[in-house]
Amino acid sequence: MRYFILFVKKTLRFLLKPLSFIPGLLMMYVIFRFSSQPGNDSAGLSRTVSELVVIAYNKVTSSGMTAIDMELLVTTIHPYIRKAAHVTEYFLLAMGVCLPMYVYRIRGFALTFLGMVICVAYAALDEYHQTFVSGRCGTYKDVLIDSIGIILGIIVIRIIGYTGRKTIFAWLSLDD
Repeated sequence: MRYFILFVKKTLRFLLKPLSFIPGLLMMYVIFRFSSQPGNDSAGLSRTVSELVVIAYNKVTSSGMTAIDMELLVTTIHPYIRKAAHVTEYFLLAMGVCLPMYVYRIRGFALTFLGMVICVAYAALDEYHQTFVSGRCGTYKDVLIDSIGIILGIIVIRIIGYTGRKTIFAWLSLDD
């Protein structure tokens, strides 16, 4: 029985470890595609999201806002929705980048440092890439906003990784 369990552990590690890179690479692709949109398309997409948020707010609160009130609220929250998208994208990127590091036993300060370097470098390159896209510009401010999502994503991966390693994945320990 011991050899069977050892076989299962090694097989799971062999199959799942390389797959851990997929979320990070997928998120890099998604961010690149969003950054490749011309300025008008990008603004239109985030404006649509802002409108959906206001419509949902109006329905949930039953506030009965007029069309003018709703338009004013859309205009007010639109910049915040755009920045929230930055934080969310880079939160997911940081989780996707740090997951394989955690799986390959890079933890603690090394995980935090490498995750920050990789993700902030990607954010800076992404902003540089936007300077070549019609109607877009790259800003240092956006890299700083992206960094908020990066820090949060790394914290979440460290918490999930540590908790999972001490609880549900403890049986996969390499100490056999």
